[in-house]
Amino acid sequence: MGRICQHRTGVKVPTIRYYEEIGLLPEAERSAGNQRLYGVKEQERLAFIRHSRELGFPLDDIRELLSLSDQPDMSCAAADVIATRQLVSVKDRITRLQALQQELERMLTQCAQGTISGCKVIEVLSNHENCLHAHHGEV
Repeated sequence: MGRICQHRTGVKVPTIRYYEEIGLLPEAERSAGNQRLYGVKEQERLAFIRHSRELGFPLDDIRELLSLSDQPDMSCAAADVIATRQLVSVKDRITRLQALQQELERMLTQCAQGTISGCKVIEVLSNHENCLHAHHGEV
């Protein structure tokens, strides 16, 4: 399973096993040597999961999108809602990343490049009140 499936999908073996454990991938058939066997459909599903993860979708949303993809005649409204929610999340993250960028640029611009005792980078990191933005939060 390892090299072939990992090479074709770009997903590492432990991740594939994890996706099986949490039910994103069906449990694979086994060869006589007890190796997992994946067909084209499973590889396509794994590629779908990988691409969704690259776009930042949480696993629960991916599970829902996979369920929707199994119902080709259904309206795509539910998929649109999930994608819209992800877009809002990405835009929010970009806004927070831009604030972090501004803060880092400001720290570096104000640094006199002298000694640590006068280093703006150390000063700002030592006292959050010296930051341009009060809440950086996780991005």
